[in-house]
Amino acid sequence: MTDGASIRRARLAASPALFRGSFRPFFLGGALWALVVLVLFICALSATITLPTAFDTIAWHRHEMLFGYLGAVIAGFLLTAIPNWTGRLPIAGAPLAALAGLWLAGRIAILCSALVGAPIAAVLDVGFLLTLAFVAGREVLAAHNRNLPVVGMVLLLAVASGLDHAEAMGAPLPPGLGYRFAVGLIVMMIGLIGGRIIPSFTRNWLAKQGAAGSLPGQPGRFDVAALAMTALALIGWVVMPDATTSGYALLVAGAVQIVRLALWQGVRTVREPIVLILHIAYLWIPIGLVLLGLSIVSGAFQASAALHALTAGAMAGMTLAVMTRATRGHTGRDLVAGPMTIAVYILITLAAAIRVAAPILPISYMAAIHLAATAWIGAFVLFVIAYGPMLAMARPDGKP
Repeated sequence: MTDGASIRRARLAASPALFRGSFRPFFLGGALWALVVLVLFICALSATITLPTAFDTIAWHRHEMLFGYLGAVIAGFLLTAIPNWTGRLPIAGAPLAALAGLWLAGRIAILCSALVGAPIAAVLDVGFLLTLAFVAGREVLAAHNRNLPVVGMVLLLAVASGLDHAEAMGAPLPPGLGYRFAVGLIVMMIGLIGGRIIPSFTRNWLAKQGAAGSLPGQPGRFDVAALAMTALALIGWVVMPDATTSGYALLVAGAVQIVRLALWQGVRTVREPIVLILHIAYLWIPIGLVLLGLSIVSGAFQASAALHALTAGAMAGMTLAVMTRATRGHTGRDLVAGPMTIAVYILITLAAAIRVAAPILPISYMAAIHLAATAWIGAFVLFVIAYGPMLAMARPDGKP
C-alpha cells in the first residue's frame, strides 16, 4: 500500500511550479491582492467608483488587508514553515491549489457581497481560515510538534473574521471588536515568531561576519514577560479601547518591546538590508503601541494613525521582509537583497511613515494619504516584478 509520504512526494514532483510550495501561490496572490485592495480603496475614497460590497468602504479595506492579504501571507508562511518544524513533506499540488482557490473565492465574494450575499461571503472567508487551521493543526499534531499555539492563533483569527462579518451584517457588537481582535492577534504572532527568527538570523549573520562581542541569544524569560505584558495590554485595548488603563498598559508594553528589540542588536546589521529590514519592521510594534497608548491617555495622537504603525508599518513591513527572504531561500537563491529588493524595503517603510505622520504633515491629510498609497503600491509592484517569476517558475537548480 502506498503511504502518505509517497503520495505527497509524487504529488510534489508532478505539480506545476506554482503549487510546489505554499509560499508560492499565497505570497504572490497576497501581494497582488494588496495592490488590488489599495487601488480600489483609493478610487472608492475619491468617489471614482462604488464597491459592490456589503461592507462600508473603510471596513472593507480594513478587513481585506487583515484577513485577505495577511491571511494569505500567514498561510504561505505557516504551511512552508511546518515541514521544517515537523519533518513532514509539504502540502502541494491539488490540495494546495484548492486551499488557494478557497482564499481567492473569499476575496471575490466579499468584494461582491452586496450581490452574492453577506452570509455566503462570510462562510467562504471564515471557512478558509478554519481550513488552514485544520490543515496546519493536523500536520503539527501528527509530528507532536510544539507549535500548536500558532495554529490556535489562526483559529482565533477565524473568530475575529467572523466577528467582523457579524458587525457588518448588523449584529449588536461593540464597534470594531473584530478588527481590533485581529490586530491584537497578528501583533502577537509577529512578537512570537519575530522573537524567534530575528535574533536567530541576526546572530547567524553576525557570526558569519566574524563579529566580536556577544551575539543575540535565544528567547528567554524576558521575552516571555514582554509577550505576556503585550498580550495583556492588547486584550485590554480589544475589550476596552477607550479605557485609560488600556492606554497606560499599551505604553508600558511599547517600552518593554523597545528594550526587547534593542537586545537583538539590529544596529549591527546596517550592512545587510535583508536582515536590517526585520529590525526596522519590528520597530513599528513599540512605536504603534506607544502611539496607540498616547491616543487613549492624552488624545495627543490620532488613533487611526497609531493603528497604521502596527498595520502598514509592522505587519506590511514584516511580511515583505519575510516574503523576500523566504522566497529567495526556498527557490535556491542567495539571501542577499539586490537594488529592487532594497527599493521595496524603502518604499514600504516610507509608506508607513507617511501614513502614520499624515495628521501632522505640512500638507493636506488626503494628499498625505495618496502619497502613502503611492509608496505602498510602488513597494508591492516592485515585489511582484522581482519575485513573481521566482514564485511562479521552477527553481533554477531543478529541485522541487
